[in-house]
Amino acid sequence: MSNYALRVPESLFAYARKVAEEEQVSMNQFFVTAIAEKVSALKTETYFRERQARGDLAGFDVWLAASPDAPPMPGDELPTTTE
Repeated sequence: MSNYALRVPESLFAYARKVAEEEQVSMNQFFVTAIAEKVSALKTETYFRERQARGDLAGFDVWLAASPDAPPMPGDELPTTTE
C-alpha cells in the first residue's frame, strides 16, 4: 500500500469529513472510495469509447435486416405513464 500527502482546501475537507461521519467510515476510506469511483467512471468511459470505435453500423444494418419481423412478445411492452 502507498501513502500520499494530499492537499485539500479546508472547505472541501470539512465537507468530506461531514460526509464520512454520516457514512460512518474513516476519512481514509472515504478518500479511497472517492478515488476508486472516479477511476471506475473514467475506465468505463474509455471502455465504451473503444467499443464505439469498433462498432460497424453497416454490419448492424445487415443483422437488423436479417432479423425476423415478429410481433412483440410478452414483456416487450414499454411502461406507460399517466399524467
